[in-house]
Amino acid sequence: MHRPAVHQLVAGVDEAGRGPLAGPVTVAAVILDPARPIDGLADSKQLTARRREALYSRITDCAMAYAVVHVEAVEIDRINILQATLLGMTRALERLVLLPALALIDGNRLPKALPCPARAIVGGDASEPAISAASILAKVARDRILCNYETHWPGYGFAQHKGYPSPAHLAALQRLGPCPEHRRSFAPVREACLRFG
Repeated sequence: MHRPAVHQLVAGVDEAGRGPLAGPVTVAAVILDPARPIDGLADSKQLTARRREALYSRITDCAMAYAVVHVEAVEIDRINILQATLLGMTRALERLVLLPALALIDGNRLPKALPCPARAIVGGDASEPAISAASILAKVARDRILCNYETHWPGYGFAQHKGYPSPAHLAALQRLGPCPEHRRSFAPVREACLRFG
């Protein structure tokens, strides 16, 4: 689908879930509408879960365009977490219904094959509203998936730790072994795989 770049439109891009031992890395791209400003945008890590949920609804209602993509554990294991994150950024921008003139990407690395010009901004989730919005969408969308894992894979505590390597998660991994959503390329999971065959 050919999408002409819309002059002056800027997309913010951010991810959630690079560090966890299980689940996808989730990437969001957001083009905010200057005519519909959203109060309270901030780095998702600085907000409570309830505030993130409220802002998620505001962002999806008010944004000119947004896209959320998930790169699953099996793909993370195949290409590594950095490449999976960069791939997710490309996919998120490709799925926007509007092509921005510029993408602002949180961090210090840019994917090679982006559909538009881009700039990397370290700490952008705290300084650029569009990146803050993307960080909130990515975090909320990913947290919802991990909470859903609780039903399919009980005993790991996914709803509490969201796949991050907390003491409770590491203990569950030792007790139960990995589930299909665990990232086998991450050391604690790899070691548990060896124990459980």
